[in-house]
Amino acid sequence: METKSLAHQLVAEIGDVFAVDDVTSDFPEEGAVRFRGRLLVSRREAYAKLRDRFAPHKLMPVIRRIDDQEVLLALPEVRAVRTGRPWVNAVLFVATVISVMMTGATQSTGNLLLDILSGWPLALGLMGILLAHEFGHYFAARYHGVAASLPYFMPMPFISPLGTFGAVIVNKGPMRDRRTLLDIGAAGPLAGLIVAIPVLLIGLSLSPVDSQVCPPDQICFTEGNSILYAAAKVLVFGRMLPAGGEDVWLHPLAFAGWAGILVTALNLLPVGTLDGGHVAHALLGKQAGRLYLPVLLGLVGLGFLWQGWWLWAGLTFIFGRMGAQPLDDVTPLDGRRKAIAVLALVVFVLTFTPMPIVIHL
Repeated sequence: METKSLAHQLVAEIGDVFAVDDVTSDFPEEGAVRFRGRLLVSRREAYAKLRDRFAPHKLMPVIRRIDDQEVLLALPEVRAVRTGRPWVNAVLFVATVISVMMTGATQSTGNLLLDILSGWPLALGLMGILLAHEFGHYFAARYHGVAASLPYFMPMPFISPLGTFGAVIVNKGPMRDRRTLLDIGAAGPLAGLIVAIPVLLIGLSLSPVDSQVCPPDQICFTEGNSILYAAAKVLVFGRMLPAGGEDVWLHPLAFAGWAGILVTALNLLPVGTLDGGHVAHALLGKQAGRLYLPVLLGLVGLGFLWQGWWLWAGLTFIFGRMGAQPLDDVTPLDGRRKAIAVLALVVFVLTFTPMPIVIHL
C-alpha cells in the first residue's frame, strides 16, 4: 500500500484517539507518516490504543510534544535483532575475572607471578557488584520486552587500577515509554549498590586502622570520602576517618566496595546515555537537556580538585547531549516511579566523591 493511502486509512482508524490537523507522508523516513494534532484521551491510554491500531500495519507509534502540539509518528516496526553471541560474553567475563585477580595480586603481594590467587578478594567483590549492576539492567529490559545483550565485560590488566573498565549491556530495541526508560536506567545502579554496601562493610571489618604515613619507596593513595563511605567507616570503626593521623588501610574486599560505590555515582551523572541521564529524561522529559551545561561546568570545576574529572568533562562534552528517547515521550511517570527517580538522586548525592583519589609519593 502506498504511504499516502495508508495515511488516509490510519486517520480513519485513530479518529477516536487523535484529532488530526495535518498529515505528512514519508516523513521522517520513507514509509512513515507524521500526524499533527491533539490527543483525545489520556496520554497513557492513547499510546496503548495507538500501538494496537498500528500493529496490523507493522507500524509503531511515537508520540512527541513540540511547540505545545502533539505530534504522532507512525514508523516502520524495528525488526527483531540478535542480541549477541553468549560465548563472547562468557570469554570476556572469564578474561575480566583473571584481569581483576592479576590486579588484586599486585596490590596484595606486589608480585603477579608469586600468587595470582591472592587477588580473589578484589575479584569476588568487584565482579559481584558489576554483575549485579549489569543484570539489573538486563532483567529490567527483559521485563519490559526490550531486546538487550548479555553484559560485555572489559578486561584491562595493568591499565585500570581495578583491572577492568566495567561492563556494558547493549539495548537493541526502542524504549516504549518513560516508565521503561526509568526502570532500565535505575535498575543497574540500585542493584549494584545493594551488593556494594555489604561488600564494603565486610571489607572494612577486615581492614586495619593505622598511621597514614606512606612507607618509603612506595606509592600510596588515600581514597576519597563520599557521604555513604564516611558513614560506613563510622559504623564499622565508631569514628570519623581519617582523623588523628590515622586512616583505614583498605582490605582488597573493602577496596572493591569503595570502587563499587564510586562507579554507582559515576553512572548516575544526569547526562547523556549514562544511567543518570536515563533517569533524568524519564523524570523531566526534554527539560533534562538543561542539565548538560551545569554538569559539564561542574566537572570542569571539580577537575581542579582531581584531574580525572577533566576526562569526564571531555566525555560529557562529546557525548553528553546524546540520550535515549522513548517512543511515548509525553506520558509522565506514575507516583511510584517518581519515587524511584528521587531515590536514584539521593543515591547519587550519597555516593558522589568530589576527590576520589589523592596520590602520596
